[in-house]
Amino acid sequence: MSERTSEAPSERGDGGRTDPLVQLSLAQLRARTSMKWRTHPEDVLPLWVAEMDVPLAPPVVDALRTAIDLGDTGYPHGTAYAEALAAFAGKRWQWDDLRIENTTVVPDVMLGIVEVLRLITGPGDAVVVCSPVYPPFYAFVSHDARHIVEAPLGPGLRIDLGALEDAFVRARRHGRRAAFLMSNPHNPTGTVHTREELEAVAELARRHGVRVVSDEIHGPLALPGASFTPFLTVPGAENAFALTSASKAWNLAGLKAALAVAGTEAADDLHRMPEEVGHGPSHLGVIAHTAAFRDGGEWLDDLLTGLDANRALLGRLVDEHLPGVRYLPPQGTYLAWLDCTHLDLHTDHHCADGPGVVGDVAGPAKMFLDEARVALSSGHVFGTGGAGCVRLNFATSPTVLREALTRMGRAVAGR
Repeated sequence: MSERTSEAPSERGDGGRTDPLVQLSLAQLRARTSMKWRTHPEDVLPLWVAEMDVPLAPPVVDALRTAIDLGDTGYPHGTAYAEALAAFAGKRWQWDDLRIENTTVVPDVMLGIVEVLRLITGPGDAVVVCSPVYPPFYAFVSHDARHIVEAPLGPGLRIDLGALEDAFVRARRHGRRAAFLMSNPHNPTGTVHTREELEAVAELARRHGVRVVSDEIHGPLALPGASFTPFLTVPGAENAFALTSASKAWNLAGLKAALAVAGTEAADDLHRMPEEVGHGPSHLGVIAHTAAFRDGGEWLDDLLTGLDANRALLGRLVDEHLPGVRYLPPQGTYLAWLDCTHLDLHTDHHCADGPGVVGDVAGPAKMFLDEARVALSSGHVFGTGGAGCVRLNFATSPTVLREALTRMGRAVAGR
């Protein structure tokens, strides 16, 4: 495989605009020291963890360079991050009443989720999730002495309102408090929930006395054809929380900072969050995320164009190389959920720590790693409904994507 990943504009399908996904060579990517590029040997193509193969957006680079030149590496201060998010949300999602006073900076989205759940639930209480779902939902919640109640996704990998209501009833049994930890858009399926679906969720949660905590880190990554709806903008969500950051959309996972946003009826709860939680975010992280939301819109648009092209390319490659695999094109994120159950590669696998062990590999993911030298996320760690599936990160160059699917097809054909 060539070390170059650049594509001709006609192949990008973006009308000649600058696609961040084709700007870095494999040699440049392999020089990175992050988890994606250092977990596996160099002969492995890593399409697993949620890091993108892109350079930093220029506005983020400029903001960080200015801070470094000034020695501005102290403690975070002020509300610039929340103000940038509010402006971005108003422009992109018509969320015009995001109140700065109802926000607080947290170290990252998952740690913010844990802190919010501590405000509205106690040890032994239940947290409902729609499985298969982001593995840290299981790990972080369980490690904080709450227990998980699953509401499996329904047809088309969408929220099953009947299953969700049943989970709410079970979670509230014996009068205990309960929360619904929602992935919006959904990880790993890439489903972008409709406003009507979210309104139904809000109504069910109100009726059963369940508080909703919405992980909206992938919100800026709704792809063409879909429209992201922030949960706090739907009727009935006034007592809910949302957590977000620029981490996924601008590839800033290593620059820690996120925002927790409370609905109008949840503001008093948010104000009970311990002051020391705000000591966790990085000042440089706050600067980077602020610059992304404030000035990174054009770069994001170019990225979304590239991701849309890769989404379509992946569909063609699956049809060509993996005809036994079911691929439902995601509406958002840069994550594809591939159902490999018809390949008869699934083997029963039980983790000692339960679902959520992100680094654990079994079934088709193990076969593709061992025999195709392509690293994917193993479906079993996403909970019920994940066994026999894999999650593939297509935020890479078309060249890498083609090579990966070719290898995977050869591995299947050779069995």
